[in-house]
Amino acid sequence: MSDLNQMLEPGMLVQNPDRPDWGVGQVQSNIGGKITVNFPDEGKLVLDGRLITLVPYFGD
Repeated sequence: MSDLNQMLEPGMLVQNPDRPDWGVGQVQSNIGGKITVNFPDEGKLVLDGRLITLVPYFGD
């Protein structure tokens, strides 16, 4: 898992730079490298933090 993903906590807003069409998601949990994120345009997904680096979103 990337160092950035380790810092993600429930409630934080994130984007997947590989899938901008998913929109801005909210982290639900981050346990053992499995990050659950609720994306408005894709729904709730469990992502493998070893394969994907999510980017914190702080607004425009």
